[in-house]
Amino acid sequence: MANKNNKEKINFKYNLSVYWSFLKKYKKLFFSLLFVTLLIEALLVADKFLFKVIIDDGTGFLAGNIPQNIFIKTLIIIAIIFLSIILIRTIMKWLNWHLLITLDSKMGFDLKKKYFGHIVGLSHNFHTTHKTGSLISRMNRGVGAAEDMTDILAFNFAPLFFSLIIVSFSLAYFSIVQAVVIAVTVVSFVSYSFIIQQMQQKSRLDYNRSSDYEKGYLSDVFTNIDSIKYFGKESSINKRFSQIIDKTKLNQIKHGNYFRWFEAGQIFVLGIGTFFLLYFPLMSFLDKEITLGTLVFIYTIYGNVVGPMFGFVWGMRGFYRSMADFQDLFEYGKIKNDIKDKPNSKELKINKGEVEFKNISFHYGRKKSFNLNDFSLKINKNEKVALIGHSGCGKTSLIKLLYRLYDVDSGEILIDGKNIKGFKQESLRGELSIVPQECILFDDTIYNNIKFSNPKASRKEVLNAIKFAQLDRLIKNFPKKENTIVGERGVKLSGGEKQRVSIARAILANKKVLILDEATSSLDSETEHEIQKDLEKLLEKRTSIIIAHRLSTIMNADRIIVMKRGKIIQQGKHSKLIKQSGEYKKLWNLQKGGYIK
Repeated sequence: MANKNNKEKINFKYNLSVYWSFLKKYKKLFFSLLFVTLLIEALLVADKFLFKVIIDDGTGFLAGNIPQNIFIKTLIIIAIIFLSIILIRTIMKWLNWHLLITLDSKMGFDLKKKYFGHIVGLSHNFHTTHKTGSLISRMNRGVGAAEDMTDILAFNFAPLFFSLIIVSFSLAYFSIVQAVVIAVTVVSFVSYSFIIQQMQQKSRLDYNRSSDYEKGYLSDVFTNIDSIKYFGKESSINKRFSQIIDKTKLNQIKHGNYFRWFEAGQIFVLGIGTFFLLYFPLMSFLDKEITLGTLVFIYTIYGNVVGPMFGFVWGMRGFYRSMADFQDLFEYGKIKNDIKDKPNSKELKINKGEVEFKNISFHYGRKKSFNLNDFSLKINKNEKVALIGHSGCGKTSLIKLLYRLYDVDSGEILIDGKNIKGFKQESLRGELSIVPQECILFDDTIYNNIKFSNPKASRKEVLNAIKFAQLDRLIKNFPKKENTIVGERGVKLSGGEKQRVSIARAILANKKVLILDEATSSLDSETEHEIQKDLEKLLEKRTSIIIAHRLSTIMNADRIIVMKRGKIIQQGKHSKLIKQSGEYKKLWNLQKGGYIK
């Protein structure tokens, strides 16, 4: 991977094509912005020309060649024109910013919407192999880069382009030599800057990579801050972070060092260009080929190009930075979902709730120990089936396959006799409900966290779910009751409180198929005993799949499936299995109501 990154370069063609795909939606807005910019640059030349007229006519007035009344009339006309120019420029500048802000906000909205939706929709495998901090960092940088790119086009590239055309034509009217000097200076200035930027692009990518890794590490640390505190590892974490930010620092210095050559070379090119621009007009003036007003006009109009030249170069730096930032986000756009809906997939609506794993085979890449080979299991309507076995036997894999977080290598998973691959993933998952081992909550109110499972539910239905899960008696002493903010990942609630929120979610979802994924294994015995009562009520009239390490929690299941290495080795009720010699009895004797090791 390191070697690949070292050879990686910015894909300008792809990045610009993606950027254009967002921009073309607002072509009228963008070209209106460019037209306004053109008018602003043209008006900047107009006031310089007025100054030329004042100097030439003033020289003629002092020499006695222009009568006073004529000179005064000229000044009045110039004053009116100048004030009109100021008014128009003021309006144009206001309009310029208005158009830019509107364009930036609309494109930013579209970009965030597309990539957020795309990333959220990517497979479970993608999200388990990409750090959250890096995802957030790249998302923010990419959206910021889109805004920066539009600003660069409007404020850095377009002004120089328009200014060069206007100034060159204006100077060519007096002397073609001056127009050539201006053009050569600008081209040399921009070309030199472009070469340095080309050399700099790899260092920018390296800096982005180290910065992303740094942010990913920060996210990891702050997410697991309790573990760091419990094990007293603050010093080792600080040491590791110092190594990471040291790499970021070195890449930042390497990237920044190019700016030394940037500034020095630009000053040299600009200095040579200024020398010739001063020399040729001055010679023409001494030979009386141009007037004093024309000489002043040439010198002052040069400033109309110098400012945009530096603006262009700064824009070029921003352009390369934006391209590098685009690269990181737009690369996600190339990633296709591992799990795809078939064309014309239908919405799933579960009626009976029959679930069948039919001759399925599946393995995680090369991890042969996690294989499911020709596995079959049928779960009837409203049947409560428990899956037990040592860690790695395939219990959780079955649930992930049922949710289509992964797809089977062969075989079928059927719900009500229909292959789940024939339905849209989101509708499939929306028809299932789960109470996980650890309920991860949004940093929102208890009420909103429960309503998340059924956004269309009424307030009465949410409160009924809270009551059913016996959460009402726990939160009645909270200052804001159900409107209490639970904190990031629900850190302000105890394990039992979070599990009751999870149960209330499942109740409100009200689905025919329910999964309990070790729903009580992380709780103390008293809390588990209380929640088991709620779970028993929740399981009524539902097809239920229960994964448990505590055998005492699944004694009342209609059928217990004992798994080992991806295969079913025993099945039946607790009362039957406990009397048989086999894995179940062995596990029961080992734990005596505790955990399977």
